[in-house]
Amino acid sequence: MAEKSFKKEVQKLRMGAGEEFRGEGILAVTKALLQSGVSYVAGYQGAPISHLMDVLSDANDILEELGVHFESSASEATAAATLAASVNYPLRGAVTFKATVGTNVASDALANLASGGVTGGALIIVGEDYGEGSSIMQERSHAFAMKSQMWLLDPRPNLPSIVNAVEKGFELSEASNTPVMLQLRIRACHVHGRFMTKDNVRPGFTLKDAIEHPVRDVGRIVLPPASFAHEQEKVEKRWPAAIDFIKREKLNEFLGDETRDIGIIVQGGMYNTLMRALTLLDLADVHGHTDLPIYVMNVAYPVIDDEVRQFCAGKRAVLMIEEGQPEFIEQALNTILRQSDLQARVHGKDMLPKAGEYTPTVMLKGLLKFLHRYEPGLADEDRLPAGVRATVGTRRPVAVPVVAAAAPAADTVPVEPLTPPEPEVHPRPPSFCTGCPERPIFTAMKLVERELGPHHVSCDIGCHLFSILPPFNIGATTMGYGLGWAGSAAFNTKETERRTISMMGDGGFWHNGLTSGVGNAVFNRNDNVLVIVDNGYSAATGGQDILSSKADNAIRSTKNPIETAVRGVGVKWVKTITRTYSVAQMRDTLREALTTRERGPKVIVAQSECMLNKQRRIKPLMKRRLKEGKRVVRERFGVDADTCTGDHSCIRLSGCPSLSIKENPDPLRQDPVASVLDSCVGCGLCGEVSHAAVLCPSFYRAELVSNPGWWERLSKRLADRLIEVLQRRIKSREVRYVA
Repeated sequence: MAEKSFKKEVQKLRMGAGEEFRGEGILAVTKALLQSGVSYVAGYQGAPISHLMDVLSDANDILEELGVHFESSASEATAAATLAASVNYPLRGAVTFKATVGTNVASDALANLASGGVTGGALIIVGEDYGEGSSIMQERSHAFAMKSQMWLLDPRPNLPSIVNAVEKGFELSEASNTPVMLQLRIRACHVHGRFMTKDNVRPGFTLKDAIEHPVRDVGRIVLPPASFAHEQEKVEKRWPAAIDFIKREKLNEFLGDETRDIGIIVQGGMYNTLMRALTLLDLADVHGHTDLPIYVMNVAYPVIDDEVRQFCAGKRAVLMIEEGQPEFIEQALNTILRQSDLQARVHGKDMLPKAGEYTPTVMLKGLLKFLHRYEPGLADEDRLPAGVRATVGTRRPVAVPVVAAAAPAADTVPVEPLTPPEPEVHPRPPSFCTGCPERPIFTAMKLVERELGPHHVSCDIGCHLFSILPPFNIGATTMGYGLGWAGSAAFNTKETERRTISMMGDGGFWHNGLTSGVGNAVFNRNDNVLVIVDNGYSAATGGQDILSSKADNAIRSTKNPIETAVRGVGVKWVKTITRTYSVAQMRDTLREALTTRERGPKVIVAQSECMLNKQRRIKPLMKRRLKEGKRVVRERFGVDADTCTGDHSCIRLSGCPSLSIKENPDPLRQDPVASVLDSCVGCGLCGEVSHAAVLCPSFYRAELVSNPGWWERLSKRLADRLIEVLQRRIKSREVRYVA
């Protein structure tokens, strides 16, 4: 169950020639694939292209009508290997995954694909997860394109440019027999706009044709001596063919007044940010018109030497706007210009940050440095808009000294005026969602840690990685998706009885962990503990179904238990907990796994449905029942302020966002008491923690009943009357006591 349904939006994919398409970037990419006659599409979900996978899944009926095969791949490596269908056959194929982590996983298949080359167009759509909002290591896809010599498209972030990049990407791939990478940054995936559509194209050569008429060419297989010939072919045939195509089709763009003696070279994906900065400097209008010469590299690799020389000829200097490091393009520009004896100075990382996202503010500062040096009239601070001066101006407010109203007496000591303290902003680290079933797992670990002491904990990629932050502070390393147990493989020694704990999510388990983690542990007779978080979805990537999901899926096979797979590769000690919110059971099972005398790998499968997906599933059902006048019960938890001691151990062992504090209603007590906010989803963890950790019994459970029956309404009236009578008796006793 994905986090968002595109069932309504995908109907736009049926639009024919001459119609105006309005929508999101990922929808435009899908439409462009269909207009290009794609035969098959595969991929693995992950921000920022998770929604592209969701769109393709929701559009599966439309894809099947056109004879297009779509697969949710087991991993990025699986997706990349799918492009093998385009090696020998004129089949256009596309795969998509997140970069650079997905590109890392897929690199073996991509290297083999790029070596042997392709016959049909092969497009790799990578979601470049770089900069603000990223959740991974800060690296670039550019290096992969250079390493394996695949062409890298980086289109301007608007729908016509993105659609054109998809269509021309297939043509470029076929013209040069080389796979092409299409890089989409976070904002490009979700940018909204419009473009004029074309008719969808059914593949002329189909998968059926390929299956029924098999073809093989041993020269395309990466095996000596063919592999040596591949390298020569890349340089002597594919590269020149790509250069000719890029120049002929004018994939890169020359904008502005080319006669000026300074210029800007920018990656296509950075164009919108550049134009925003130029607009703030009054050097461009909101439609992108500017007098400054701009060379837009919609093809980031290869660099087109002739175009660079053409743009830089007669210029004193150019500013290269290249996000991330190393500065591959800037180095290439210097090489091209020096070899051509062109004297234009190349600036880039000397005026812009060497690393990090180029936001409009960052871009503003870099542009002003460049203009100050070569066009000082355009960068004069007095002509800058007030907002820009406040952001990047060098003139700062001067502190005004405090002047006393009257001169102090001679015998008094002058007192320095007190300056107000700087407001302290407390860090707010990301955490588990309200009601997340993974939180009690780490609560149980903290309780076991009290008894047995700390253990080395190897983490994995997924929501459970939030355990490394407060309040749990559990976890030492993370090596990759599904590599939690592999990350602690070295800690397998007979010199100690102490065991390590490794974490893995169900998504990571099916992606990589079954072989790299569990199989490896069995083969090497590992004696440590693995906890597999089975929440029923690939939750961290948007809630997509996986092999062990319990939901029915019309086009995928689900309901394959993780325990069965684990036992299938040889693990004997396996425990499945079907309700992670039972903190006591989680604690006892962990303790048993860490202390049992039985040797061999130990696996705990901790099951409970992802609360975010559960709420997406049940809220529409509850809303419908309420509308129909049917009885609906919602559980909520609360804290009895009179009982709460103000110790707050419940918060330290839970960290639930719905668990907060408020002022103590007792005037004789100063410590604030715990409080449950209205965002509570009734998971019950707070009460379970109090019970398992033997904390104060201040939590209570309440049922909120909508559309109650007659008996419930009558019971409520009787209970209210009884409570009223008892409260009167208590009040009268208090009055007599005071008197």
